[in-house]
Amino acid sequence: MSKYLIIGLGNIGDEYRHTRHNIGFDVVSEFVLKQGGFFKADRLADVAEVKWKCKTFICIKPTTFMNLSGKAFKYWLDKEKIAIDHTLTIVDDLALPLEKIRLRGNGTDAGHNGLKDIQLTLGTDMYPKLRFGIGNQFPKGRQVDFVLGKWQASEQSIVNQKIEKCTEVITLFASIGLEKTMSQVNNLIFT
Repeated sequence: MSKYLIIGLGNIGDEYRHTRHNIGFDVVSEFVLKQGGFFKADRLADVAEVKWKCKTFICIKPTTFMNLSGKAFKYWLDKEKIAIDHTLTIVDDLALPLEKIRLRGNGTDAGHNGLKDIQLTLGTDMYPKLRFGIGNQFPKGRQVDFVLGKWQASEQSIVNQKIEKCTEVITLFASIGLEKTMSQVNNLIFT
């Protein structure tokens, strides 16, 4: 049975719930819910184990805060003895418009503190990432407020469509591999 580690990035606490920066938590939560699983508090993360078509997914939402995401990633990677190419990190991305998602097998942190810590902890940027575009529609000097802000009502339909598609990306990634999944999803535009 193949095993995968699915990491949704976000911050713990009610004040961050369903913010742009916590979209990784929201995607992983929806995936686990769709598979009939549930999260439990464990070491460095809320963790759920779900099975789908002879595959096991260890899904984590780190409880270390965004800037220390690498600690939880590395702990669960080692504990579950999962190959790094069988991981998928779901993260918000300011550089992508709201209408896009992007799957890559490697790539820099692009200024994202969660990815920066994972890269520092692992010593590589060679691990798959699913970037959820949040756009950059904020006034100068208001980036933090935007990233930590809630979705606008006008954005919610696209966000919901993308969350649904991202849960499909997780199963596609595990069933047909990174390259084929990239070719299916990287050119999608959500409206």
